[in-house]
Amino acid sequence: MSTDEPSVPIVCTECETETSVPLSDVADALARHNDGKHDGEEIAEVDPALKDRLADLVAEDLGLFDEA
Repeated sequence: MSTDEPSVPIVCTECETETSVPLSDVADALARHNDGKHDGEEIAEVDPALKDRLADLVAEDLGLFDEA
């Protein structure tokens, strides 16, 4: 793992836990947690605040916020 790789916060509201994992491990960490603790139900997720911010950045980059 590169030391420059960003960490991504993941949260589980049901377990009341939060952790950070390297970006390249996010999908595996979420699947492992949800499979092991929640019978595969997608409870743990990337921090919703981060998901919202990323969605805003993508929309801005695509020009979706530009006035028509």
